[in-house]
Amino acid sequence: MPKSKRAKIIHTSNVQKKPSKEVREALYTAVQSAVDTFAQVFVFDVSNMRNTYLKKVRQECSSHGRIFYGKTKVMAKALGSGPEDEHAPGLAKLSKYLQGNVGLLFTNRSPQEVLEYFENYVEVDFARAGVIANRGFVVPKGVVFSRGGEVAEEDDVALPHSLEVTVRKWGMPTRLEKGKVVLDQEYVVCEEGKELNSHQTALLKLFGVAIAEFRVDLKAYWSAATQHVTVVEKNGMEE
Repeated sequence: MPKSKRAKIIHTSNVQKKPSKEVREALYTAVQSAVDTFAQVFVFDVSNMRNTYLKKVRQECSSHGRIFYGKTKVMAKALGSGPEDEHAPGLAKLSKYLQGNVGLLFTNRSPQEVLEYFENYVEVDFARAGVIANRGFVVPKGVVFSRGGEVAEEDDVALPHSLEVTVRKWGMPTRLEKGKVVLDQEYVVCEEGKELNSHQTALLKLFGVAIAEFRVDLKAYWSAATQHVTVVEKNGMEE
């Protein structure tokens, strides 16, 4: 049977290009060069990733260090997998933390300075679907206001009637009464500790409720002075 000459549709959005050999080699060399240049190497991951905030962290760290994010296998290989191929003594023990969406921070700042800085660093933004809510949010019954009860009624304005169809589509059982958007009973938009869906995040954004916290969580670090890897606990303390 002859092969079909019908054109095939390839969705390029689903195709991820692998980094070229040159790119991998450049990253490998850059990581090893950074090991030779800086006193500390931290492995970090990010909560509620936002490129804008990560770029800000890069800029703030550029005066005393350098950040690499992504391509963890290449970075792990550059650090070394064991004593026989590690780039510096003890450095291979850091490689096991390079799993998932993590990065490397190279710096000449003391470990305590870095730990304290990131313990206090947080950027608040609107949550995306899939995020676990860190608080609940309930819209009171009656006329729906633009901030959904987050501020006093005298400091708020009623939700425009043109949005009634939209919020109803997102799950709020609203109705129009004399041009006002009304709820006959309070509506729970989200509950603390539960995963958010796209309708919930849309409502939170509409009411101006930002509950996603962008944080840089340090997992472990290697110090050139001690040639030792230290694990960082969740509260930012050393283990």
